[in-house]
Formats: sequence, C-alpha cells, structure tokens
Amino acid sequence: MTLFAHSLPPNAGFLPTRASLMLDAVFLAMFLVVPILLWSIRLAKKGKYQLHKKVQIVTAVVLLVAIIAFELDMQIFGWKQYLDPHRPFSIITTYLIIHLCFAIPTLLLWPTVIILGIKRFPHPPKPNEHSKLHKRLGWISAFGMILTSITGWIFYYIAFVSVV
Repeated sequence: MTLFAHSLPPNAGFLPTRASLMLDAVFLAMFLVVPILLWSIRLAKKGKYQLHKKVQIVTAVVLLVAIIAFELDMQIFGWKQYLDPHRPFSIITTYLIIHLCFAIPTLLLWPTVIILGIKRFPHPPKPNEHSKLHKRLGWISAFGMILTSITGWIFYYIAFVSVV
C-alpha cells in the first residue's frame, strides 16, 4: 500500500478530476488563450497593429511560462498515476499522440510568426511587404492553437475525467 492509497495523490489538481494541478491549469488556460488569440487577430484587422503586437507577445510569453511549468511538472511528478487504471493505456496514448501532432508544430510556428513580425515590421508596426506572409502564417498558427486546444481538451477528458 502506498502513502497516498486513500487520499489524493501528491500534486492533485483543483478540478474534480484525476488530473494534476498543472494539467488542470493548462486545461483551463486554453479556454482563455483561444479567445484572446482570436481577439488579437481582430485587432490587426481593425488596424490596431501596436495593440495586436503587444497582445501576441504577452500571450506568447505567458503561454511559454505555462508550457515550461507544465513540462517541469510532467517530468517531476509524471501523469500516468492520475489515469483510470481500467482504461487501456493504448487508447490514452492514441489521443495524446493526436494532440501532440498539433501542439508541437504550433509550438514551433507561433513563436516564428511573432519573431518574424518583430524583425520585419517597422516600429510602430504597419503593413508592408511582410504582411501577406505574416497573415498567412498567423492564421495557420491560430488554427494550430485552436486544434491544439480542442485535442488537448479531448485528451484531458479521455485520460483524467471519463471512466470505462
């Protein structure tokens, strides 16, 4: 019998699920990131480029800190102990792989869009020859973030909420 056999595991989350604290935090944070991202795109469409830039940079920095904290949590505490022991691990792994197929490319693309924007737009930002590429990559990145969120929410539900 383990120390936590009749109580919550160490690092238990705050939502009524089996997930850890950081899994709960990231799960909820994505409900904020997607609307903020879409609002920021709307700002650019309205010509509010400086505010768009600030929102994107702040959101990216906050998300980067959250991802680092999340990854540290996963490395230190793990996540498998929070799973339903009756659900086949192969099913959970399948959903995780699907999620990572969107999360990893988005993690690489979004900062690339921001860094290129910072380097290629004037200060203060205004449309120029980089605008077309920035807009295209920005929409791909936003779509990736939306799919990352959706697949993350599905993985969270399958792995830490539902029971067989």
